[in-house]
Amino acid sequence: MTRAPKFERQRGVAVITALLLTALAITIVASLFWQQQVLVRSMENQRLHLQTKWILLGGIDFSRFFLHEDALSPIGRTVTILDGILNTPLAETRLDDYVEREQVEGEKFDATLSGQISDAQARFNLTNLALNRIVDQAQVLAFGRLLQNLRLDPSLAQAVANAIAQTQSATSAPPTTTAAATTAAPPAGSAAAPVATAPMAAPVASSGGSEPMGFVYVEDLLSVPGFTPQAVAVLRDFVVVLPAATFVTPAASVNVNTAPAEVLAAVAGISVSEAAALTLSRQHTYFTMSNMESRLKRSTTFLLAVKSSYFLVSSRVRLDRAALDAQALIYRPDQLSQMTTSNLPMKTTTPVWIREN
Repeated sequence: MTRAPKFERQRGVAVITALLLTALAITIVASLFWQQQVLVRSMENQRLHLQTKWILLGGIDFSRFFLHEDALSPIGRTVTILDGILNTPLAETRLDDYVEREQVEGEKFDATLSGQISDAQARFNLTNLALNRIVDQAQVLAFGRLLQNLRLDPSLAQAVANAIAQTQSATSAPPTTTAAATTAAPPAGSAAAPVATAPMAAPVASSGGSEPMGFVYVEDLLSVPGFTPQAVAVLRDFVVVLPAATFVTPAASVNVNTAPAEVLAAVAGISVSEAAALTLSRQHTYFTMSNMESRLKRSTTFLLAVKSSYFLVSSRVRLDRAALDAQALIYRPDQLSQMTTSNLPMKTTTPVWIREN
């Protein structure tokens, strides 16, 4: 058997080496193109996300405008009711004609905005369970009735009140505990009337060490032993955490004109069926301070109001393949001023927080 000449063996090695170098070059070029494509897509995603956030902020400003106009209406000056814009959700609305954007040829451009304004004071405010580390037993009883109405453990109300009290700072000296009942006066500008309440308890002691974070969202209830994700899901549409210590408003009161039957029954100390009958009567008329006190128990009307200062704005923005769901808490003062001569608003609506879901 004859062996191949030396130059033929060298030519075979050269061919294999050339193939390997070609494959390596193709791999490097493909990797560079892939990295470039990833970088371009990442920039596109960032641009879409930024644009959706700007659309979201525009939608929130739009809702603030309607809340401002509602407060200046003849009815809105005295009461807050489920009427007009507050009871009309914004269906998914296309923004093609309102949003300018560079489009690639053949690209389908879809930009939509939807949302709804709801009264945050239609829900039970968990912040009011304690003030300056002092648990309010009247609020604890009302929250316990709400838990019972929703078929949850009413004993959890005291645990939540203690947890909220521990997150607060004692900014003022606690009131002297007496055997007699004390008179609770509503905040300035509040529509609620003062009534006799139970004496305040002693301040809740700190657990030591660093202070726990304060409650901001309903999901913070999961930090309280005994609460499960299922229980929080049940409570999500019936409770809220408002910054009652931040603004001097009637935020401690549930709006009798907007509250659902379960919340109204818990706060007013009546049965759910009686509360349901009251909610049905709101279709024909609304509650004022005078007729509210005549139709409900006098001992619980200090927990109720007829006007609201806090509102929840739920929004959904969809832009091409990007989608953004968010919820914002809007504060509206009791009294809104018209535009001044310098075209600057004296008092207007203010976002408290914006939460992206």
